[in-house]
Amino acid sequence: MVRVLGIGGGAREHAMAEKIAMSGESPRVYWIAEWRNPGIAELCSRTGGELIVGSTTDPEFVSSTARRLGIDIAVTGPEEPNFHGVPDALWRAGIPCVGATRGLSIIERSKAELRRLQWRHDLPGKLLFRTFRDLEAVERALLESSRSLTWMQNVVLKPARQAGGKGVKVLEDRQAYLTDEKTRFKLDHTRWLMGYTSGYRDVEERILVEECVWGPEYTLQCFFDGRTLVPMPMVQDYKHAFDFDLGPETGGMGSISGPGAVLPFMTREEYDASVEVVNSVLRAIQDETGQEYKGIAAGQMMLTELEGPTVIEMYSRLGDPEGVNALAALETDLLEIMFAIVEGRLSKLDVRFAEVATVVKAVAPVGYPDARELARGHRVLVDVEGISRAGCRLYWGAAHEEDGVVRTVGSRVVEILATGSTVEEAASAVNSCLEMVRLDGWGTFYRKDIGTPESLRRRKELAENARRIYALRRRNGTAGKRL
Repeated sequence: MVRVLGIGGGAREHAMAEKIAMSGESPRVYWIAEWRNPGIAELCSRTGGELIVGSTTDPEFVSSTARRLGIDIAVTGPEEPNFHGVPDALWRAGIPCVGATRGLSIIERSKAELRRLQWRHDLPGKLLFRTFRDLEAVERALLESSRSLTWMQNVVLKPARQAGGKGVKVLEDRQAYLTDEKTRFKLDHTRWLMGYTSGYRDVEERILVEECVWGPEYTLQCFFDGRTLVPMPMVQDYKHAFDFDLGPETGGMGSISGPGAVLPFMTREEYDASVEVVNSVLRAIQDETGQEYKGIAAGQMMLTELEGPTVIEMYSRLGDPEGVNALAALETDLLEIMFAIVEGRLSKLDVRFAEVATVVKAVAPVGYPDARELARGHRVLVDVEGISRAGCRLYWGAAHEEDGVVRTVGSRVVEILATGSTVEEAASAVNSCLEMVRLDGWGTFYRKDIGTPESLRRRKELAENARRIYALRRRNGTAGKRL
């Protein structure tokens, strides 16, 4: 009997555990998570495995636990285990792991290193950027740019390290009479970023300033065994907390996909170009490190007016919630895919996805994402049977079960998935379930607009506008060039 170890405790990992447990190999599923996720715990128990609560970023703890359990293959869910070298430790212990090693996961850990990699290899889908290690340097650069016409007037300010999708601000400074106010806001946010990133010791650069581009965002996730790349269906993630893309950015309040591989507002040509962009990044990082990438990677991308498919960030793992969409459509045995990845034989495997639309929506406690302490410790009440009757599936996220009671951990509590023939149909099914998740004496929030006809219409218009301009640039030979 195959023994599988998963690492991570969110809704994405619940979906991964479910898919692994469905394998024809009838595996025993073991898992390491920072809290006792009730969904993962139930799957482990059902398959004769175990959920171990412990550090997911301690390579020695994870590898020694894997040896003790007699694990045959492991897989990482979130990014931090990759950043801390958990896959490296597992491979050293003789346990194959589907997950980017510490060296390869630099494409996600350091947004600055990703940009330098793209420019060194002249890869498609890159942006102008500058990085800063200290507050004085970035303040000086922003003040100087406010007095001249440069790309640094209209910018995106980001943490230079992956920080859970937080801290990104888009700032367009096109009106001369607002320049002083917008410069002050830029300076205020850079000070906040310096404080926010001060706790990270694995990167030197603190702030990344990128040129501002526009267009619809989307994610392309892929399996990769070091030679063969197998793309999954495109997914669009909705980052903002509230309807109509308002409020602070979160880890993702929901996502849509399908029907089929291409999103409703994208073209097959743009899908294929996106695959090539992701493939080029993975080939380049392999060339520079001398290591084979055996895992999952994703391009968090934008269809820009500058050159079409453009990398905003890279992931060294499945997205969350985007991974839930992709796994829902996956028809091929996930465990079989995992073995094909670590053995370098993806090219011999027929990986299939159903031609369905999928919609995922998260329910989060009030306080998330900016006041997580307030969002912790609330009892979760879920009508599990009602969600099932509505044709939807429930995935537990940041929720800890103890003595039969489930409480919030401070982030998204659950994600609810529906499939359908159209995005609108699946979205309607999920919306009927959102109020079936409650907290005892505390509020929740979620987005009802994800996947609605109006939301899709706005994204189609945005895509068409970007497409007209980048197509013109291609005809004129100016795609990707800055004037």
